[in-house]
Amino acid sequence: MGEGLPSRGQAMREVVVSLPFTGLWLARNSPARRVPSHGTDLMGSRYAIDFVGVDERGRSAGHRDWRTVLATEPADRYFGFGRPILAPADGIVVAAHDGEPDHAGRRSQLALVPYMLGQAGRLRQGVPAIAGNHVVIELRESGVFVALVHLRAGSLRVAAGTPVAAGDRLADCGNSGNSTQPHVHLQVMDSADLSVARGVPMAFRHFRERPRGSARFLIRQAGVPGEGAIVAPLPAADVNH
Repeated sequence: MGEGLPSRGQAMREVVVSLPFTGLWLARNSPARRVPSHGTDLMGSRYAIDFVGVDERGRSAGHRDWRTVLATEPADRYFGFGRPILAPADGIVVAAHDGEPDHAGRRSQLALVPYMLGQAGRLRQGVPAIAGNHVVIELRESGVFVALVHLRAGSLRVAAGTPVAAGDRLADCGNSGNSTQPHVHLQVMDSADLSVARGVPMAFRHFRERPRGSARFLIRQAGVPGEGAIVAPLPAADVNH
């Protein structure tokens, strides 16, 4: 645990980081909707959020066919698959795990049934089966840890001990671990060990957000995207506007 962090009985201060990507992404399982955001405190996920790469129309994939309705789909059919994932803050990489396979995507309710039945088995297999390929960074200023998970197999550009600055490319968006379609899962934690970590509240700086059901983007200097919102980081020139 980093220096200056509160004990397990104390409240934790919100940590502000940057969005770990460029372009448009859809917020899912947002802590703005509920806490625990993913329905569990396991593996430090209390305040975690998911981001799914989308196009201007908010679609996660442009192609639909019989597989979309009845079966699985190739991961590279999804807009987010292979998009760069960036460091959300300055820090040092303390864990980097690669080698987990990218799964096929599942938009079909039929295809989701056997996947959900395998959930307990994946939990028993431990962190790699849940997080897939992932990177954990100790943040320089706060001493807490941020995890980015479900990364693309073979795409990691960092290793334990690598110093990173906000915006550095870490890996690509993938569909490894406990994931039904390509996305990046981000969480802040009080430990580098996901098996024992406790989630820490977080917010994001300098982004635009189109709330679900709205046609307009709002400028947010800091906050947590709402459930179903489409977000994109603000260009540097727009930060103070």
